[in-house]
Amino acid sequence: MSHRFPLLACAGARHVTFALIIALTAPGMARADVTLPALFTDHMVLQQGKRVAVWGWADNGEVVTVTFGTQTVKTTARDGTWKVELAPLRASDVAERLVVIGKNRLEVNDVLVGEVWIASGQSNMEFPMRMSSAADTDIPAANSSRLRLFTVTRSKQNAPVHDVKGAWSYSTPQSVKDFSAVAYYFGKDLQETLDVPVGIIHTSWGGSPADVWMSNDALAANAEYQRAILDGYQTRRKNFETALANWKTAKAAADAAGTEFKDREPQPNWKPSELYNGMIAPLIPFAITGAIWYQGESNAGRAYQYRSLMADLIRNWRRDWGQGDFTFLQVQLAPWDKGKKRSLEEIASVPVESDWAELRDAQVHVSRILPHVGVVVIADVGDKDNLHPPRKKPIGQRLALAAEAIAYGKKVEFSGPMYKSVTFDDGKAVISFEHSAKGLTIGKSSADIAVASDTLTGFAIAGDDRKFYWASAAIRGTTVVVSSPNVPKPVAVRYGWADFPVVNLYHGVGLPASPFRTDDWPGVTWPK
Repeated sequence: MSHRFPLLACAGARHVTFALIIALTAPGMARADVTLPALFTDHMVLQQGKRVAVWGWADNGEVVTVTFGTQTVKTTARDGTWKVELAPLRASDVAERLVVIGKNRLEVNDVLVGEVWIASGQSNMEFPMRMSSAADTDIPAANSSRLRLFTVTRSKQNAPVHDVKGAWSYSTPQSVKDFSAVAYYFGKDLQETLDVPVGIIHTSWGGSPADVWMSNDALAANAEYQRAILDGYQTRRKNFETALANWKTAKAAADAAGTEFKDREPQPNWKPSELYNGMIAPLIPFAITGAIWYQGESNAGRAYQYRSLMADLIRNWRRDWGQGDFTFLQVQLAPWDKGKKRSLEEIASVPVESDWAELRDAQVHVSRILPHVGVVVIADVGDKDNLHPPRKKPIGQRLALAAEAIAYGKKVEFSGPMYKSVTFDDGKAVISFEHSAKGLTIGKSSADIAVASDTLTGFAIAGDDRKFYWASAAIRGTTVVVSSPNVPKPVAVRYGWADFPVVNLYHGVGLPASPFRTDDWPGVTWPK
């Protein structure tokens, strides 16, 4: 058994041990006592069915003994660190004590064994329960000792660090109030369905792009990321420093003249890898089942790049965690009109190109090219004028459904209709779908408006001129037939291709169809 901490990615083209990370982040730190990371605190949940790493710090040569239940494992600290692995555990509601003994004795009390998930992303994942649409009824009822929550304190770091700030707690009205609403609803449904303890580790930051959640190694390994993200950041940083200096000069002049100065102070750009370093690397190698991810808004302008970037983020986390191809579930971007305050009539005037549509398409693409990756469609729970739609409950519930199917192999319908194939004949397009459980049907649209039971919305069709027109669409069994008198010879169909798509195709189980396109024509974010 290796006594070193698993390798973690850091700046440059190499890996460093945990001991070196400590040296970089806490110079001169002296350790007389055996210590544990913040993840190992009272009320924690350990993952069932996998080898469970327990690690920490101690003096070189110090013998460390770890006991949990009937298992006792010993190791010797080297380079100031130690790590042991417990054999796979069984889920249990009986609270156990994790005991670590070196020169001193540590006890972690009220430890349960069950399922552990990471919840990460940007503002819609960070969005707290107190702001959700069902807060008034669901927060008072949020009492469960079998659902445990851990929020990672925000932390930007230039290199991987060794620990996070945070603590485990029961699900209570007080603890869930500021916890991620999506993560809470996901954990609650999963716990009730599986009937085992569930632990959710929430680590997100509003406004963050995907590349700040990736290691420097993962970005540097790709020439395009090196050019556009890593080298691009250096250019953006210099531009920021120049802008900030100019702002300070202008403000000083205004202050000296006694005139009002209204210009906003320039803000620094996101630095690649800084949240991976501060909020992901310290969690590794804590045993988990998988991750849920709600992010993409900050990458919509680079949607084409996201097709590979998001896939590489997942590969990056899986590689560094060293627990195989664990389940990774994405939330598709919600409908939003980008603050344009347009009427539904204006939105539906003509089909348009959309970077948000391209980002949704990229998310589906990632789910098709990697194993054990899902995408949860929320085309019906957006808010036209709100980037942060407050209806988070159905999102968490759909994530839990996807986890049941993908992570736990349960035979449940977890996805709405997904585009499969198209045929063109006699001026019509016939669309076939995967996940058309109990047939196709019409439901409430993303605009939350009722439509006639025989009227599908959101379909557009184009010929060789690549000009799209709104089309008539009708359900025929498990297919949709699409046509328009403006396009006698169609070659492409799109559905829900807009920032705020007004769509209403569902399957019989009640989940919405994903927006899609049948063409591969270059979009607004594709390289020119």
